[in-house]
Amino acid sequence: MPICYHCGTEVSESFHCTKCGQSYCSFHKDPIDHECNIVIESMNFSPPPQTTPSYTASPQIAPHSVSHSPTTGGVIRGTSDGTYTWYRQEQAVPENAFDPDSGISFKGIFLAHKSELTHFLIASIIIYVIGLTRFFTSVGPTNLWMLFMLAGFYLTAFIFHELGHRQVAVRFKLQTKFRLLTFGLLMTLLSLGTFALPGAVVVLGLEKISRKTGLCKAAGPFVNLVYGILLFLISFIIPNYLYPLNLVFYIGAYLNFMLGSFNMIPFGILDGQNIWKWKKKVYFGLIGALLPLLIITMVIMYTPLQIELYFL
Repeated sequence: MPICYHCGTEVSESFHCTKCGQSYCSFHKDPIDHECNIVIESMNFSPPPQTTPSYTASPQIAPHSVSHSPTTGGVIRGTSDGTYTWYRQEQAVPENAFDPDSGISFKGIFLAHKSELTHFLIASIIIYVIGLTRFFTSVGPTNLWMLFMLAGFYLTAFIFHELGHRQVAVRFKLQTKFRLLTFGLLMTLLSLGTFALPGAVVVLGLEKISRKTGLCKAAGPFVNLVYGILLFLISFIIPNYLYPLNLVFYIGAYLNFMLGSFNMIPFGILDGQNIWKWKKKVYFGLIGALLPLLIITMVIMYTPLQIELYFL
């Protein structure tokens, strides 16, 4: 069966590009979708002998990765849904791409070669401050403990989601680090926290859509699902005379269900697109658990059920 030159997927019907001369699946048949100009450039690319190669990775605002397409004339190019595009000789790939001496220039990553801890700390401070500002209007200055807890759940929903991606990638022995994204930081600041994605986990070395890719992507929403269920159960275990402590845990559950469900949208750079392409049973399993729980928590939040369940 023919293979898509962009994603490596076997297809029953391929589409030939007259510009670069390669065949593609229906998802990547248009020149803009298979980065036609880069394909042409990579086919003519030949690194000079006895020199240290220089690579460029151009990330968008998502925790995606590098994958490898078929070889052409000894040149291997890697793509991952447009997130990264590398063209280089396979034998020249460094063992630690994140090392400052690796020769790789990460475009779109803020403070690219700073430690992962630094990136986590900066992102955590930004997310926590956003959480404080979002909940201040509803909580006010009288219940500061409640405000700090809500901001903490807002932060951990984001951090645990990213750690889910990261730890599964580590399990597969892939190069991965959490990184601040220049575009994400800019959008977070300009939108005053409405768009809150200062950084994401970057994974290098994933193949085309496969079990490894699917599990790495599914890990984030799955962590939100498990974490949200735990918080939801705890909110019912806490006696009502401790209100609003039980309500704080319930809101923490809602935040996780919301973040997990949003990332399951099968579009663009979100996790749902890769999970959908990999295995639809896994996709429907996750969205079938997250979405009903999100709806339930929303109903409780905006109806008298909130008072009946957590106050009376």
